[in-house]
Amino acid sequence: MKYLQNINSPEDLKKLDIEQLKVVCADLREFIIEQLSHNPGHFASSLGTVELTVALHYLYNTPYDRLVWDVGHQAYSHKILTGRRDRFYTNRKLNGLSGFTNPAESEYDTFIAGHASTSISAALGMAVAATLHHEDNRHVVAIIGDGSMTGGLAYEGLNNACSQPNNLLIILNDNNMSIDNNVGGLQDYLVKLTTSSKYNKVRNHLYQKFKNNNLITEQDKNQMLRFNNSMKSLITKEQNLFEGFNIRYFGPVDGHDLPGLIRVLRNIKDMTGPKLLHIKTVKGKGFKPAEKSATIWHAPGLFNKETGERLVQIKENQPQLYQDIFGHTLVEMAEKNEKIV
Repeated sequence: MKYLQNINSPEDLKKLDIEQLKVVCADLREFIIEQLSHNPGHFASSLGTVELTVALHYLYNTPYDRLVWDVGHQAYSHKILTGRRDRFYTNRKLNGLSGFTNPAESEYDTFIAGHASTSISAALGMAVAATLHHEDNRHVVAIIGDGSMTGGLAYEGLNNACSQPNNLLIILNDNNMSIDNNVGGLQDYLVKLTTSSKYNKVRNHLYQKFKNNNLITEQDKNQMLRFNNSMKSLITKEQNLFEGFNIRYFGPVDGHDLPGLIRVLRNIKDMTGPKLLHIKTVKGKGFKPAEKSATIWHAPGLFNKETGERLVQIKENQPQLYQDIFGHTLVEMAEKNEKIV
């Protein structure tokens, strides 16, 4: 590991240039693969969020700026970069690091969940609180996967986000191809245009000018936004769900292109109002067996890091899993009670 061993906080990360940050990403993957090969944990998801994690801690002022990881199982890089590298061998062990984010463990962990679909609502509450305390320079970012986005609680968060004054950024980590990808030169052009700082400065300047001269009301602005979103949907031949919530949508962008990801995040960082960045990532990125079979490698247990062979664990020496206990108990109860179906 060339740089990772010297990174004890995001402040160390900010001293590096883009090429050095790319090496940090490689270091992180090497470290995670090494650690999880003999200390099992959530594997494929954590490998898929490496570039995103580096970009966020590089650009944002954490822990003042708040990162809210949905579920929290994909935040291993986040833990490693925030002072817990040397204790990572204790991950998911008694008196060791939690397998999820936990505010009691670190000031960089803003929310404890272990459950899907909670991040948007939690982050929205933090963003609104920042607004009420006049902390206009505090950013709140929710990171949610496409699987978690199927939960009703996520849509409750989206619905509330559009009606509250806030500085919320939602990052949709799409790693399962369950959301169709817009392709082509026009789509690339729209991403570059709508994330351009110059474009957004002109956009906001014109709105303020019209508003100051009583030429436009807030209601007019919402109508114009709906028209703008409708035109984008027409051009891209897709109906955008998020813009239907009046949340500004950007993407999709390559979640493994670190320079591009940093550029887009920097451009949209200081835009006011709720916004969503859609990134495309690969579960298990950097470890071929996991890339080919992300489901099996979600939490694979022990494995040979050189060959990718999963190692058989002697069940007599392993504690029973909660889901196995629940399944066996439910079957036993159903055999005795015909009302259980």
